[in-house]
Amino acid sequence: MSSKRGRGTGGRGRRNRDFKETKSDKDSKTDPCDDTPMMKCFRGFQNELDSRNDRHERIFKISRDITIESKRLIFLLQRVIGSDNPDQILKEAEHKIQELNSTHFLEIAKELDGQDPYQFLRAYTNGLQEYIEAVTFYYYLKENKLVNCEKVTHPLVFTVNDSIQPIVDLAKDQGEKSNKSPTSTLQISTEDTVETGKTLIEYKTDSEKKEQPVIVNSDQQTRQISVHVPQSEYMLGVADFTGELMRMAINSVGVGDLETPKLVANMLRVIHNAFSLFEHTSRDLRMKTNVLRQSMQKVENACYALTVRGSEVPKHMLKDVFTTASYSGDNYSMEENSTSKEIYD
Repeated sequence: MSSKRGRGTGGRGRRNRDFKETKSDKDSKTDPCDDTPMMKCFRGFQNELDSRNDRHERIFKISRDITIESKRLIFLLQRVIGSDNPDQILKEAEHKIQELNSTHFLEIAKELDGQDPYQFLRAYTNGLQEYIEAVTFYYYLKENKLVNCEKVTHPLVFTVNDSIQPIVDLAKDQGEKSNKSPTSTLQISTEDTVETGKTLIEYKTDSEKKEQPVIVNSDQQTRQISVHVPQSEYMLGVADFTGELMRMAINSVGVGDLETPKLVANMLRVIHNAFSLFEHTSRDLRMKTNVLRQSMQKVENACYALTVRGSEVPKHMLKDVFTTASYSGDNYSMEENSTSKEIYD
């Protein structure tokens, strides 16, 4: 009986081995359905979606770095109020803006090259709005006016060179005649260079010129790549800039400057009147317009308090009066928002 069990076990073992071999052979063969035109089409869709998702993720990571650097730039610009050397701070801020353009935004421009920018706009919109807020704040401190959209987007256009690697044609007997390696003959000399269109003919700079020249193809094409900045993104960045104006007004009162809050209030009124025409175009713009209105009311209430009580309060306490008066209008803003419920949400 033990012998039968042994024979049965051996039989099952051989069948298992045969089944494993058959299964492995079957897996090694490609499915004939994979070569159909439909499967090739779907495989192309898969590659396209994977490439787009990877590009979106790369742009999102760059945008996150832009947001961090822009916030640091805004903190730097807030130090201009009350500083002994504001020009030095503005120069440092300008250097940071140029560095930000030549690094992170150049990378985004390369990623967007040849792509539909609106497909990736949500990936870099946060960093772009923060950057516009910082640049707008910089130009306001430097020129005392609101910068236009063209001046913000102009540094985001880059010129790149599409250069083709030099193609060198060397005769086999040329290296034998000169008894040198072919690479040693590629010595650039202005005297021995003849330019014909897009092709440079360079002779060897030995004591005796050889009859056959070295042909170097130096075809270069320049083109422009840019970071697409819609006007709606510019408006959203300017709306965020109004919050920095309110903080600047508070800081200016703290150092005894009573004229800056009045200028800031006038600027906020102008921006609010312009934004009120586009309040219901998008949800983001509508929300930021409400915040802009609150910031304007805070500055106006504070300017009113400074005008009425400015002569009664010592200068070192003006900042507290300004802050208290600016937050006194919050109740009115909250009641207004609660009564006028937005119907577009």
